[in-house]
Amino acid sequence: MSIHPQVESVRVLRKVRGLPTSDGAGVRLTRVIGGPELPDLDPFLLLDEFGTDRAEDYIAGFPDHPHRGFETVTYMLDGRMRHRDNHGNEGLLTSGGVQWMTAGRGLVHSEMPEQESGRMRGFQLWVNLPAREKMTDPRYQEFGAERIPVAHPAAGVEVRVIAGRAGGVEGPIRQPATDPLYLDIILAAGSAWECELAAGHNAFAYVFEGQATVGEGGDARLLETSELGVLGGGTRLVLRAGATPARLILVAGRPLREPVARYGPFVMNTRQELMQAFVDFQEGRF
Repeated sequence: MSIHPQVESVRVLRKVRGLPTSDGAGVRLTRVIGGPELPDLDPFLLLDEFGTDRAEDYIAGFPDHPHRGFETVTYMLDGRMRHRDNHGNEGLLTSGGVQWMTAGRGLVHSEMPEQESGRMRGFQLWVNLPAREKMTDPRYQEFGAERIPVAHPAAGVEVRVIAGRAGGVEGPIRQPATDPLYLDIILAAGSAWECELAAGHNAFAYVFEGQATVGEGGDARLLETSELGVLGGGTRLVLRAGATPARLILVAGRPLREPVARYGPFVMNTRQELMQAFVDFQEGRF
């Protein structure tokens, strides 16, 4: 869409490359947010990318584990993942689908691959909850690929809109606390797109296929495959692909600006609340 030329352009404030790690029962992944280089980007607490054709890298999955005080967002690019929790909820996340889970006051759930071969690829993002919502009832917003709208806002540009608005299309996810934007953007070789980000929101772009340039003129910076760019400096975002296609996720949200007490699967505001979370989990109150 066309943005007024006087609006200041978004630029890459810093670049971050993810680190190999493992989680769950040994699932191999790349941690992009949540590591020493970028511990968080309020309200975002963690971003993991998983992607492999080797069944032994993912087949053990993520057995039962607890969460309290934040949201997990799982976006499946390829593969099938079965989730269950101790409140009786169960579902199957397939290629192109998204699950936005609000853990709230707490639940215990599992995420297990429902395949024995083939490619498993996607992202998990953790989004903080404000203090007033940390002890709400758990809930799910889950949508298959057919319910994720797709926009074509410019020649050679395809945008899957998971949350927020882009190209005149609105995504299905609703979370007023952080007003998130979550886009999966595919740029054909030589194509470009510009959009507007909400003022005051924290934002990042993560390229997972090809290369993309963010910004204009002397402020333009290239993001290569597996590089995250922390964005800032304006609201007008310009993205360009070079001689080859590019694919990236663009994520933004309203910062909470609240104290964070965090340990493992619990994210609260104070150390006392964090300790209470451990007690509640150990005593079966999730």
